[in-house]
Amino acid sequence: MRKISWGYFFFFFIITATISAQKSTIYTHDSKDFNKAVSLFKDAQYASAQIIFNKVKETATTEELKSDCAYYAANCAIRTNQSNADELMERFVSDYPTSVKQNQAYIEVAHYHFNQGNYPQALQWFDKVDESSLSRNDQNKFNFQKGYSFFNAKKKKEAAVYLNKVVNSAEYGSQAKYYLGFMAYEGDDYKRATKYFDEVSGEEKYKEKLSYYQADMNFKLGNFQKAIDLGEKAMAKSTVLEKSELNKIIGESYFNLNKYDKAIPYLVAYKGKKGRWNNTDFYQLGYAYYKQKDYENAISQFNKIIGGKDFVAQNAYYHLGESYLNTDKKQQALNAFKNASEMEFDAAIQEDASLNYAKLSYELGNSYQSVPAVLQAFLKKYPDNANRSEIERLLIDSYISSKNYKEAFALLEKNKTPENKLAYQKVTFYRGLELYTDGNYPEALKMFTKSINEQKDAVFTARATFWKGETEYVLNDFKDALLSFKQFAGLAQGSTTPEYKNHNYNIAYAYFKLKEYDQAGNYFQSQIEKVKDNKARLNDSYLRLADCRFVTSKYGPAMDAYTKVIESKSVDADYAYFQKAISYGFISKNDKKIDELNAFLQLYPKSAYRDDALFELGNTYVAENKNDLAIKTYDRLNLEFKKSSFTSKSILRQGLIYYNSDKDDQALLKFKKVAADFPRTPEALEAVATARLIYVDNGRVDEYANWVRTLDFVAVTDAELDNDTYEAAEKQFQQNNTKQAIAGFSGYISSFPRGIHALHANFYLAQSYFSEGSESKSIPNYEYVVAQPRSEFTEQSLSRLAQIFLKNKDYNKAIPVLSRLEDEADISQNKTFAQSNLMKLYYDKKDYPNSVIYAEKVLMNPKTDDNVKSDAQIIIARAAMQTGDENKARVAYAKVMTIAKGELAAEALYYDAYFKNKDEKFEASNTAVQKLAKNYSSYKYFGAKGLILMAKNFYGLKDSYQATYILENVIQNFTDFPDVISEAQTELDAIKSEESKTNSSITK
Repeated sequence: MRKISWGYFFFFFIITATISAQKSTIYTHDSKDFNKAVSLFKDAQYASAQIIFNKVKETATTEELKSDCAYYAANCAIRTNQSNADELMERFVSDYPTSVKQNQAYIEVAHYHFNQGNYPQALQWFDKVDESSLSRNDQNKFNFQKGYSFFNAKKKKEAAVYLNKVVNSAEYGSQAKYYLGFMAYEGDDYKRATKYFDEVSGEEKYKEKLSYYQADMNFKLGNFQKAIDLGEKAMAKSTVLEKSELNKIIGESYFNLNKYDKAIPYLVAYKGKKGRWNNTDFYQLGYAYYKQKDYENAISQFNKIIGGKDFVAQNAYYHLGESYLNTDKKQQALNAFKNASEMEFDAAIQEDASLNYAKLSYELGNSYQSVPAVLQAFLKKYPDNANRSEIERLLIDSYISSKNYKEAFALLEKNKTPENKLAYQKVTFYRGLELYTDGNYPEALKMFTKSINEQKDAVFTARATFWKGETEYVLNDFKDALLSFKQFAGLAQGSTTPEYKNHNYNIAYAYFKLKEYDQAGNYFQSQIEKVKDNKARLNDSYLRLADCRFVTSKYGPAMDAYTKVIESKSVDADYAYFQKAISYGFISKNDKKIDELNAFLQLYPKSAYRDDALFELGNTYVAENKNDLAIKTYDRLNLEFKKSSFTSKSILRQGLIYYNSDKDDQALLKFKKVAADFPRTPEALEAVATARLIYVDNGRVDEYANWVRTLDFVAVTDAELDNDTYEAAEKQFQQNNTKQAIAGFSGYISSFPRGIHALHANFYLAQSYFSEGSESKSIPNYEYVVAQPRSEFTEQSLSRLAQIFLKNKDYNKAIPVLSRLEDEADISQNKTFAQSNLMKLYYDKKDYPNSVIYAEKVLMNPKTDDNVKSDAQIIIARAAMQTGDENKARVAYAKVMTIAKGELAAEALYYDAYFKNKDEKFEASNTAVQKLAKNYSSYKYFGAKGLILMAKNFYGLKDSYQATYILENVIQNFTDFPDVISEAQTELDAIKSEESKTNSSITK
């Protein structure tokens, strides 16, 4: 062995030390600082390290050291989230392209962002890495982290590429399989998902999550029992959100296994997606309750399905209908079946729903469309349905039971099959009654004639014959009316009808109108003898019997009948008393007549016949030569009744008394008063003629001539021509030669506009025009008559003018004429006519106070018939609604319901439902609406408004499905009524707005 001498070793050491000492002067100081910075970097003291790296970089003399410092400084900036970190790293790459740390810089920054959970930033740096230069271990870590970053970014395809590269990695394989399995699960590739999940199922950290996913996958694969088992296993260790989903999986699995009792608690526990349920969720829970026969809970869930238009919704609505049927809520069931029947997702469900809808429509009525139309539509769509014969039977009966005779008639007119003839006869009869009630008599007559012509049911033939007579009577065709009533009486089935017991009464009135008083009296007598239970009709029969005997001069029987009326204290007792009193005069008992007339004036101070009685009493005093009493009686009449038709007559009578008593001056005063105050009247002409006799007898002809010249209706020189012209026209009028009478009276008025007979000529000309149908031409002549002082023609002229103005809808002219007619009418019917039309006109003009005043006047009249009374109550009710007085309207509508028919009855019933809704009596309100739909379905307007009320009621009962469904159908089906559509839309918007806060959310 060769030995080295210590001398040599020492020399070597010295040389080495010398060299080292020389180098330290170059970079020993830089190396020390650089190493210190690296040490700080490794200790994660990035800010301090960055300062030193930047400082060393400034003094570094080698490119390698500068490069390393730039690399580490940029890395520190990245790790301290400095805003220019990316720029520093990019500058490092740009400034030192040959640095071996360039690729390492990208991957380290990417790993750093990954570890911080900043996966989008990590991907940006992973994309810069040169994968080919990575070591195997670095490649595995790179592939997993980049794959997971893609997974996090929902880029499953890219994620799968990188994760598949590490499925066999010891370190990353399990994680990669888990995420690949999860992506397959989300993509519904359950086979692949199961494969991956099974491979990692043994690892503890995946067990909890895998149970949830496997439960869900098995549910989706139809392995419901396995889904239940896995779901139960996963429940304990799951999050709140996962527990909700597991409840859904388990509950729906039980549902699909038809184990509804076990499904319910899980379905109830489900919290929904983001706290909200969808229609399928509500359907499944509702159906589970339904299968358990828990119909109330089923209804509650089905009702939360709003706006659904799919297979689930159709099923839900059908089973909702079934649930309602099982709880005896038939109206609700009708709406549910209607909805299900309008969907085509399941033909079998649609057909059965249609059948139920048709049957319920028949049973309850239908406001949406006529019941016959519903039944016919079913038969047309399902001609082979097993229930066809039953529906056909219901169809025939529905024409009657629905009372929608207008639409039923239209349908039957198009379908006049032999089997429908009976229904046709019934429908035309009932439609005739509707039209009669509504005052459309010509159309009613057509319907009754059609009913009679069918001859399928003898009872309806008889009833239609009776009502045909009633209609002809109202149309003033008294001859045909009498014939119809007698035909009715002769029909075998006539005696079985409700109309039969009053047929004598109707025949009697027909004879009465034909002025065949003996026959009329006989039939009134028959009515009295055979029908005692109707006091009003009995009293009227006695009254008309008395009138018939009176007019045929059978005063004894007449007085007996009048006595019956008086004793009954009926509304006509004053008239009967007056007639009985004057009857004494015809049997030469003027003393008794005078006593009875005076008694009448005491007993009936407000009678409409009071002026008649005073005039008759005055005349009787004259007949008994009790002139002073006569004068006083006439004075009394003139004082009490300044506008009476007897006023001019009574003044004339006073003049005649004075004339016959040779009190010429007093007579002339009365005659001149008549001529001045009542010009052109027959009394004025007689007054002038009698005054002439006085002047002639006293030789005062010039005085007479001077006086006559002041009278514009007396032209002495033309008197004969005046008379001849008038008499020629009058003759034609009396012979019913209307055209010739019009020509004659027109000629007279043209020649003698202020002639002696001007009043008569104008009145008869007006009457001729009116009877010819030229009503507008008659107006000037009637106006002439009413402009003159009160005469025997005034009342009838006012009545005619009112009729014409009303027919022409010239309401501004009608009101003053009706007001005069009310004040001046002697005939009670004319007064009632005036008052009833004034109440309507004031209501139309929105003068509600006056409309109510006149309505109350009409109601105070005991002779007002029910139709007019119902009109009056309706006016009061409507006016009260318009002025916001709902309490008054409520009372009025309640009274209307007791007497009204047809459309007014429908209106009253609607408001009955309206006020019950106001009182929150929702069930009772719905009952009223159902009655409206069943009994008055032809009155569509109130039917539609009733449906809106029903919707409000259901919403008040927490049944939002019924409410929204009804309103949507109103909007679709009643476009003829814009106000109804607007109201329905407003209600629907309000409900949907409210429901949007809770609908589809979990409500337990």
